[in-house]
Amino acid sequence: MNDSIYSVSTESGREIRVMVSGQPAGVPILVQHGSPGSALLYPPWVEDAQRRGIRLISYERPGYGGSTPHPGRSVASAAEDVATIAKQLGLDRLSVWGGSGGGPHALACAALLPELIVAAAAYASPAPYSADGLDWFAGMAEDNIEEFRTALDGRGPLERFVEAQAPGLVNADPKGFVQAFRSFLSPADAAVMTEDLASFLISHIREGIQERRDGWIDDDIAFVTPWGYELSQIRIPVLLMHGEQDWFVPFSHGEWLASRITNVEARFSADDGHLTLSVLRVPEVHAWLLDKMQ
Repeated sequence: MNDSIYSVSTESGREIRVMVSGQPAGVPILVQHGSPGSALLYPPWVEDAQRRGIRLISYERPGYGGSTPHPGRSVASAAEDVATIAKQLGLDRLSVWGGSGGGPHALACAALLPELIVAAAAYASPAPYSADGLDWFAGMAEDNIEEFRTALDGRGPLERFVEAQAPGLVNADPKGFVQAFRSFLSPADAAVMTEDLASFLISHIREGIQERRDGWIDDDIAFVTPWGYELSQIRIPVLLMHGEQDWFVPFSHGEWLASRITNVEARFSADDGHLTLSVLRVPEVHAWLLDKMQ
């Protein structure tokens, strides 16, 4: 796979590291990575993009990998960065998708960049912490509950939490990684959590947090504070996917999001968890977005 890596400069002087994969002259689709993560893409996603004629663009949110930190950023801040990336790559229309922690950022692009973004997809996405009528923590794995409750306590406690957790992720071997995540894994996710997948996830996370943890910390704070946009602002088509066996981001989050987005196609599955959507459903996401780009 021939990936091209760019450094894109914002008006404020920050650098954003961008990776372009798939077909160089293909239909542009941008990926918002999960949390924590990086611009590294799962090889089967890139292979699918090549087959479908997609130019698959990923980037590292501020504070991850090669992207300059942006303290105090909100989820909405992603839209400005995506607009900057599109301008510097010479793109006047594209689609976007994001999984897990990338979901709210993909929806931000949908809400705030209607002239640029044709369609958006989000899977296994959390809902806003302030979501009316949603028990945000119900059904969530205990380790995730601890992480986000710590984020609610403020940056200092969260920095200490993340610094304690990071070495175990950065230095993990595939077998140990699978073991460490066992409490998160529903039966559906346990079935796809192979050592090959673990190897990719370790590389993906290591690339994002090995040098510094700002991206992870700022993501967590952004998730539990006001996102900076309203879901009611979204007018473009949105594909929303969620698995009923998701213990990372409970299924109730997907149901809540689907009830608040006007132009949404919701695909819910009793057979899916959290990881299964990344492993098995991205080709479905690509096909849906390509149809909207016609």
